[in-house]
Amino acid sequence: MAVDKKHIEEKVMVALDQLRPFLNADGGDMELVEIKDDATVVVRLLGACSDCSMSMMTLKAGLEEQVKKAVPEVPKVEAINMPEIA
Repeated sequence: MAVDKKHIEEKVMVALDQLRPFLNADGGDMELVEIKDDATVVVRLLGACSDCSMSMMTLKAGLEEQVKKAVPEVPKVEAINMPEIA
C-alpha cells in the first residue's frame, strides 16, 4: 500500500507546530526535511537544538513520541544533523 506523503506531511506539520514553542523556549527549532517512502519523518534540528547534548532525548522522547501519537502511520523520526556523542 502506497504511503500518502502529502496527507502525512500535513499531519506532521501540525504536530511539529505544536512542539515548536517548547523548542523555541530553549533557543531551538526544527524543520521538516522529508517524508520517506516508508513514512519515516526526517527533520533538521536548528538553533540551540542542533548542537545540544540533549538533542537525542529531545528527538526520541519529545518529537518522535508526539509525531507518532499524532500520525500513527509514522514508524520513526530521524534527524539529519544529530551532534556527535563524545
